[in-house]
Amino acid sequence: MDMVFVIAAAVLAALAGAGIVAFVMRKPVDTAAQERAERAAEAQEKALASLMDAQSQLSGRLAAMSDAQAKREAELSRTLNERLDHVSKRLGDGLEDNTKKTGETLTQLHTRLALIDEAQKKLGELSGQMVGLQDILANKQARGAFGEIQLQDLVTAALPPSAYAFQETLSNRARADCVIKLPNPPGSIAVDSKFPLESYRALVDAKTEDESTKAKRFFRDSMLKHVNDISAKYIIPGETADSALMFLPSEAVYAELHANFPATVEASFKAKVWIVSPTTLMATLNTVRAILKDAQMREQAHLIQAEVEKMLTDVTRLDDRVSKLSRHFGQAQEDIRQVSVSADKITKRGERIVGLEIGEEDTGPLVPSEGQRDLLAGE
Repeated sequence: MDMVFVIAAAVLAALAGAGIVAFVMRKPVDTAAQERAERAAEAQEKALASLMDAQSQLSGRLAAMSDAQAKREAELSRTLNERLDHVSKRLGDGLEDNTKKTGETLTQLHTRLALIDEAQKKLGELSGQMVGLQDILANKQARGAFGEIQLQDLVTAALPPSAYAFQETLSNRARADCVIKLPNPPGSIAVDSKFPLESYRALVDAKTEDESTKAKRFFRDSMLKHVNDISAKYIIPGETADSALMFLPSEAVYAELHANFPATVEASFKAKVWIVSPTTLMATLNTVRAILKDAQMREQAHLIQAEVEKMLTDVTRLDDRVSKLSRHFGQAQEDIRQVSVSADKITKRGERIVGLEIGEEDTGPLVPSEGQRDLLAGE
């Protein structure tokens, strides 16, 4: 654009110089030449004006082009900035999201590692407990204490304190591990928790057919002897129920007994000694609790009946009072109706009084109108 201005200035200078030379060289005596010179000057002036106008237009166009170029550059700069901001925001959001997800993943990983560590600790503790349990079950006295503790936990969790007693001595001087106190019939039920585990361990540890046969015979004989001992010691006519419970603190022993020794189970039924495991004992205790609740309901039946009679008396009294209140409401409604009738009569009489016309002149005998007659009649 600067080069265009330089060229235009040079052209104007040349035209101006030509005009000045023509003006100096004019001869006053040459009129035609003077006219031609004037016409040439006018033409030059017009050309100069046209050139100036073209220059002005050119400057305007150049300015417009410059403004348009500036606008395009500004728009391009704004668009680039917006796109850069958008890309930066997307990158920032993506980095933040990835950082958040990575943190959450690390947190979950730490939590799971902590759970795994805790599980490993519990497995170690459980292994130690299993070793301790084997030691307990290997010792007869410790095994008996373990069975008694498990029995106590189940009984105390299922029954109220008044429904049982531990280590109670019976009239034959036999001490039962637990006595469940039920009303007659059936009466109190004794529970024994001293199971001969040696026979079961021999059955589990048998490796040959001969050892397995001997272990099965030993297990059967031990079970039958224990059943007979419970029946002889804990079933006392007139003092206990006609049956007793033998508690096995192991579900495995209970399953082995019922799966492979049905004759022994049948013999226990005949001796009225019911063999129970922790699961079946809990179900039995729930049944006992229902029986106790039913017995308490029967004992309190007369109190319930008396309360029901009192309730019926209260209901009768309430019905009588409701009837009286209904009559009072009816009487009040009748009184309201009569008051309304009286108010209507008073209103009508007032309207009749207002409607009476009394003349000032004596026009004849006074004859009451129909409304006056009604008023005098008190209607």
